[in-house]
Amino acid sequence: MFQLGKTIVSEDILEKEFVCNLSACHGACCIDGDAGAPLSKEETQILEDIYPKIKPFLRPEGIAAIEAQGTWRIGTDKDFETPLIDEKDCAYVIFDGKTALCGIEQAYNQGVVNWKKPVSCHLYPIRVKDFTEFAAVNYDRWEICDDACSLGKELQVPVYKFVKEALIRRFGEDWYAELEKVAEELKKNPSNRRR
Repeated sequence: MFQLGKTIVSEDILEKEFVCNLSACHGACCIDGDAGAPLSKEETQILEDIYPKIKPFLRPEGIAAIEAQGTWRIGTDKDFETPLIDEKDCAYVIFDGKTALCGIEQAYNQGVVNWKKPVSCHLYPIRVKDFTEFAAVNYDRWEICDDACSLGKELQVPVYKFVKEALIRRFGEDWYAELEKVAEELKKNPSNRRR
């Protein structure tokens, strides 16, 4: 772990490799698990505001779940999250054949909304936990992403490069530039690991 501004960062995001492999996993992260996608307080308001625009992109069962539970909910851990369909699929999931995609992102791609998707989804496999004084930035290892780890290794793409756009979205250009410096420093001198 090392500190970067007001974040504590796991070296795993620099050292592990990852590239989503939708052809292998079919978007399992959007339909597996026992909780919705984590949301910030600001994102709950965004979802409320854009719901009428993204509704036409969603499946009937997703619309039903959202209209029963709301555009967001408070999960068992008391954090904000997306609602689920029968405690499984994210309510915002749509399918292209057997591959799960994000209905919000489809609306974004078509220029209907200017918000891509929850930053937690955009950042995955990185998870950020906010504390009073700092944010913890960690690599979340999940067996459903084994194919993504294999593809990342084959293509030699570290996690932080795979999620560059999302990290900049969450922490800014300057923070990411500092992260790249740390990555280069570790690459040149692995014995210089920050503790």
